[in-house]
Amino acid sequence: MTRRAPWLLLPLALAGCRLEMTQQRRMDTYEPTAVWPDGTTARPIPAGTVARGALDRARALEEPPAVTPALLARGQQRFAVNCVPCHGAAGDGDGMIVRRGFPPPPSFHTQRLRSAPARHVVDVITDGYGVMYSYAARVAPADRWAIAAYVRALQLSRHAVLAEAPDAAEHLPP
Repeated sequence: MTRRAPWLLLPLALAGCRLEMTQQRRMDTYEPTAVWPDGTTARPIPAGTVARGALDRARALEEPPAVTPALLARGQQRFAVNCVPCHGAAGDGDGMIVRRGFPPPPSFHTQRLRSAPARHVVDVITDGYGVMYSYAARVAPADRWAIAAYVRALQLSRHAVLAEAPDAAEHLPP
């Protein structure tokens, strides 16, 4: 019996230790303290620290994906959710927000934006431009490319030349 007594008391000792650890005094983020030389509990982010997922997001923005019907459909859906309120359904810059008095964004059909690369649209979605704020937190990188592809499709549809269109008879099933 005497050899078992220490083993029976061990769980009680550990329970007391756990209680002390969970009820330690904590410091709030900007609370003054003498622990650190700068006098605050807020610690600077170490150099070279990368936010979780930041490298994957950066890789997704490096190269545009292949334009497929699925990508255009996704772009159309994301455009309707994020862009139509200001840019309008056709990309003319006449959305509902503009009709309520907000400054109009440029039309996607201007020569300047038609000649801009798709990367420009992705960068504007990411960083914002003029009065447009960044949508980086609202639109995933892959969806930014999808929106850019859809914007390019809007531009091409408005400025298509009939002579460049393929003959419809070539694409009909026999």
